[in-house]
Amino acid sequence: MARSVFRFLSRQPDPMEIASATHLLRLPRTSDYRQWFALRSESRIFLEPWEPTWQSGEMSESAFRARVIRNEQEFASGQAVPLFLFSRTDGVLLGGITIGYIRRGAAQCCMIGYWMGERFAGKGHMAQGVKLAIPYIFSSLQLHRIEAACIPENQRSIRLLEKAGFQREGYLREYLKINGQWRDHLMFSLLSPDIASNRNSSI
Repeated sequence: MARSVFRFLSRQPDPMEIASATHLLRLPRTSDYRQWFALRSESRIFLEPWEPTWQSGEMSESAFRARVIRNEQEFASGQAVPLFLFSRTDGVLLGGITIGYIRRGAAQCCMIGYWMGERFAGKGHMAQGVKLAIPYIFSSLQLHRIEAACIPENQRSIRLLEKAGFQREGYLREYLKINGQWRDHLMFSLLSPDIASNRNSSI
């Protein structure tokens, strides 16, 4: 696991950061709009096959501001941790990771999803982002299980999950409506004991 630093800050709207020497995960801010708009716009054709249908107006600044407020509310209520991934060397926005559908009680589980700007894809940035997120989920959120669903044709995402230690569990028929169509997904999971056993086996 990549060595990471967790910062819990009192100022808003950025109450937490997860950082390594090269990458930073933090909650979105309204000041991120220009970078987000530019990256999402130039990557639209690249991203659309793997995402829900883009809605009219969702790229507007007002929609982004509403998204930031909703993200803060979800974080404060413990429902989700929506994060942007940045390069620490130049502060450039690379993509995003969402820790969502957080379930407590008997489940102690969450789902992760992610997106990457096209010009940054295939360079290991998202792998580093996921490596930062995993110890935060298990240590700080104290969850037991991380789930990730992936379209079978998305080989790049499958390789990322497998490299991070996720195991393939099953095949979900018409699980999510992606780009206007109900798509089958593969279900992957990572358990907190998996990380402990991997760490012990490397000693």
